[in-house]
Amino acid sequence: MTARHRSGRDLPGRLITFDGIEGSGKSTQLAALSRALTAKGWSVVSTREPGGSPLGEGVRRLVLDPAFAGMSARAELWLYLAARADHVERVILPALASGAVVLCDRFSEATIAYQGCGRGLPLDEVEAAVELAAGGLRPDLVVLLDLPVEEGLRRVGERRLTNRLDLESTAFHQRVRDGYLALATREPDRIRVFDARRPLEELQRAILAAVEPVCRSVVAGSAP
Repeated sequence: MTARHRSGRDLPGRLITFDGIEGSGKSTQLAALSRALTAKGWSVVSTREPGGSPLGEGVRRLVLDPAFAGMSARAELWLYLAARADHVERVILPALASGAVVLCDRFSEATIAYQGCGRGLPLDEVEAAVELAAGGLRPDLVVLLDLPVEEGLRRVGERRLTNRLDLESTAFHQRVRDGYLALATREPDRIRVFDARRPLEELQRAILAAVEPVCRSVVAGSAP
């Protein structure tokens, strides 16, 4: 597998993304994988969406602010995509070009699941917009952390802070989960589903075992 930009140019790095519903533990597992890959000798860049660049972080504050609970679905979609376009050009592509393994907390699949399936925007329109914003860049592997919506929301409830998406209805989060699983069914080799209820260390080992073969062919990094 090789990361590829819309120019058709193969990039020596690898893009691994983490996705899942709220409370699935993406950030925790991404950090653990970053430590494991770094210890094994790979050059790793960890980032997130929305975020990862100054513009992206500004959009993040806006779209997650509970004060904007009434934001329209299309406005939300284009804010996320604007952040992604900037993130890809400023952060992800340069890192991939240098041969790094890029670990990103959320990417294009999140937009399809949340704004397409969750919000009910036409999937063909959302997928076309996602392709445009990412410049044709697709993750080499998507780590999809799955768990029942009720469990995810229970975990969210234990946080001190909640964001605008945390406050959505259970039905909304169920549509998002169903959307993710439909994507995984469509591309099971690229979108790998992991049970987020597994013991923490066991889950970390399973993710590392799935990611390592993808990273072994990195050309310009310091792969073992």
